[in-house]
Amino acid sequence: MEPDVESLPRGGFHCRLCHVTAANKPSLQDHLQGKKHQRLESLRAKRQDQELRSVFVSGFHKGTSAPELSEYFQAFGGVASVVMDKGKGVYAIVELQDQEVMEKVLAQPEHCLGGQRLRVKPRKKKEFKYMPPKKQGSTHHVQLSPEKLVQALCQADDVDAQMSQLVQLFELSESERRLRHLLVTLFQEVFSEFFPECAILPFGSSVNGFDIHGCDLDLFLDLEKTKTFQANAKEPQGAQAKEGAGPDSDSEDSILSDIDLTTATVPEVLELVAAVLRKCVPGVHSVQVVHSARRPVVKFCHKDSGLLGDISINNRLALCNTRFLQLCTEADERVRPLVYTLRYWAKQQALAGNRFGGGPLLNNYALTLLVLFFLQTRSPPALPTLAQLRELTEDKDQAIVDGWDCSFPQDMLRLEPSANTESLCSLLAEFFRVFGDHDFAGCVISLQEGRALPLPSFLLSEVGAKFKLGPFNVQDPFELSHNVAANVNEKIVQRFQHCCRDGAKYCRSLQYQRKSSKGKAWGLVRLFQPGVPEAEEVGPDGLLITIPFMLMALSPGSRQQLCQARDFRSCWFDKVCAAITFVLKDVLKCSCMGPAGEPLGQEPTEQSGGEQPRSDERGSLAVSPAKKRPRVEGPVPEEEESVSWNCAVWHRVWMGRRRVRRQLRHLGSPQPDTEQEAGSLEVEEKVSEAIIQQEGESLGAEPLLRFTACARVGGGQEDTRTLLYFTPAPQQGPLFQDFYHFLQGFLPRMVERYVGRAVWGRQ
Repeated sequence: MEPDVESLPRGGFHCRLCHVTAANKPSLQDHLQGKKHQRLESLRAKRQDQELRSVFVSGFHKGTSAPELSEYFQAFGGVASVVMDKGKGVYAIVELQDQEVMEKVLAQPEHCLGGQRLRVKPRKKKEFKYMPPKKQGSTHHVQLSPEKLVQALCQADDVDAQMSQLVQLFELSESERRLRHLLVTLFQEVFSEFFPECAILPFGSSVNGFDIHGCDLDLFLDLEKTKTFQANAKEPQGAQAKEGAGPDSDSEDSILSDIDLTTATVPEVLELVAAVLRKCVPGVHSVQVVHSARRPVVKFCHKDSGLLGDISINNRLALCNTRFLQLCTEADERVRPLVYTLRYWAKQQALAGNRFGGGPLLNNYALTLLVLFFLQTRSPPALPTLAQLRELTEDKDQAIVDGWDCSFPQDMLRLEPSANTESLCSLLAEFFRVFGDHDFAGCVISLQEGRALPLPSFLLSEVGAKFKLGPFNVQDPFELSHNVAANVNEKIVQRFQHCCRDGAKYCRSLQYQRKSSKGKAWGLVRLFQPGVPEAEEVGPDGLLITIPFMLMALSPGSRQQLCQARDFRSCWFDKVCAAITFVLKDVLKCSCMGPAGEPLGQEPTEQSGGEQPRSDERGSLAVSPAKKRPRVEGPVPEEEESVSWNCAVWHRVWMGRRRVRRQLRHLGSPQPDTEQEAGSLEVEEKVSEAIIQQEGESLGAEPLLRFTACARVGGGQEDTRTLLYFTPAPQQGPLFQDFYHFLQGFLPRMVERYVGRAVWGRQ
């Protein structure tokens, strides 16, 4: 009996290798001599031979490429292949030319690459298992492996060629485009039976010029003409006959006899659309109505192709957005390579996602608009603004959709060629430089005007009153009250800017600008390598913590009062500095000492509950303002826009706060009603008091840490951020790094709590 064959209890045989059952011995023999079994036997023998010639390698630096590992092991003999860990890149399988080479590798007592000791051991033997492939359509795309992507990019001549190659690797193939076209045609035929004169219109990634393999099929069901058809059907038969334009006599039996489209709600119509999809469209399954989305949709899956998609009925603006993106790709051939590159980079750095509402990540649409805005602001501009496009419109281009002006030329030939001649390589580096230090929270990015709109004047406008502010503000090109990046949180913004700064630094290196002659990773390959941002080095101004413009923390009345202030930047800066002092002094138990050594009281600020900030003369921190600018009327000179503190830390108030907070709850402290209350200023004060009490009240002869903190207004004329630099005294060591990392998350959050409860007004 063959080792792969087992006898079944009720007769017959089962081939464990191929997962095939044979009824009798003749059938079994036919199977064993057949192509499938012979092919799998050959494949198993090949895999087993590869295992005997392969080693498992780990311990190398994160970011090490397959070519670098191959170059190292070639010193022992031939290397057949290197397969990197697809997940985190922490290990690799190196297949050597023969067992003799592998024995040389294993005989080496120690391996070292790039100053890092490698762990090398024989590859673990695994039982060969055949997994039958899932049934797929002939046009279903196989995802491009990271190894093949690296290989293709490394073969390009320069970075510009790499970026163009990226588009070719990721864009839809002709067969995929044909499939989507056939599906749209099928949907049109089916829905026309139930909704006469309707139109199925694709929008989004499939058709806007930024398509990728496997992207969703977004469809808009236009029912405007159907509503007219239904209205005509309700007219008296005599009137219809008189006009000669009435619907067929059997229209009473159609689906429209059960619903009035002019008065029906969106959920009612979507349920009807879902019913048509479930019962009448071949190959469609997993139909689901999503009412909670900003634009409610019906989701579906096409079985044979594996395509996911959705249908909406109230998203006509999306058609305008799609055509606008198409126009941009037609206006400048550099748009697509730049967008594809930055989308993939953001995905590799876990900064962006593919779908709307997917948590706090940037969605691809917001990132694409950011790229287009960047191109609008180049000198000279690479793309025109929407305001400039509107001046080129003809009567046929005029369009008002849902009350918004969506007019722009439909013909690209109406546009003047751009005078901008920057290379793709240069544009990518400039993108990282520009947005590595951009005040996203203090302005609104507008493609309508091609500039960043200052918040105070924007929020006083009719559109601004409805705009949902956040740490990242990108205005929709047409629906001007919509922030397409409203879901992004402060943490993602900080990571985005950190990654941009890292990208800008890398783009200045020769590894980015020149192709490697030794087969090493270069250009986009190294840029795409995922990684967690490392701790920033101490620069000439120290370690930076950015305090964003937190207008949403204020009440509507206080927000309007600030926006109307003649010098809102100075007003905001004053309050942030007061908040920083309060957090260091009261929340983290600071004593503030003036220049002459006298205790310095907290600047009086009305609290929402009437409580005044407390002042303790002893605590974990000693703070002395080294320089505070005098209060003057009118704009303050730029050189005086700074406040400094000399600080000494006496207790480890940054360590174990979560544990102490739990202990306080168990000891009977009132339970906070909400998560926001759990992180309130009052609770955090009690946590610091408890830590100091546990460590001991007496201060040591010398503080744990000494450092200088300096707050400055952001550099640009309209920059609303407060830049807080921390410079440690010499020889502070890792302890200061721990304290600084604690402040990175703690200080902005507490400042927001403080300014949110204060009543605004110049003092």
